[in-house]
Amino acid sequence: MNQRDESSLPPIDRMLPNPSGLNADFYRIAAETGVINIQRCSDCSAYRHPPRFRCAACGSDAWSWSPTSMRGVVWSWTITHRAIDPAFAEQLPYVVVVVEMEEGVRVVGNLRSIEISELRIGLPVAVLLDKRSEALALIDFTPR
Repeated sequence: MNQRDESSLPPIDRMLPNPSGLNADFYRIAAETGVINIQRCSDCSAYRHPPRFRCAACGSDAWSWSPTSMRGVVWSWTITHRAIDPAFAEQLPYVVVVVEMEEGVRVVGNLRSIEISELRIGLPVAVLLDKRSEALALIDFTPR
């Protein structure tokens, strides 16, 4: 039986996405620039997320990546009390939020540096990127 030596692997502290297509560009641009960029329609100026090839507002396939303000408000949240893997047990409980960005799109990420009793809909938050590689930055939020 062949066993892999895992002593040189970084510790597992988060589930990492395996982005592809336009999603890969979304995560790569965040890692490269330190700013979340959202697709914006070149014809009607509507923002859209998650990334897709056509605008839901006007049907155009013309778009560009547009930097965000990196600010938003909590739209919804869930609190995780049970680890899906023992590697995550030390982080419990942790908060996953849906944040409505100032640009009007909703983005999901972990909320850091907050007491659970302080959570509320409309809580102003700022983006805190967690760069994991040249091609991947995870989205976290912190109260502002």
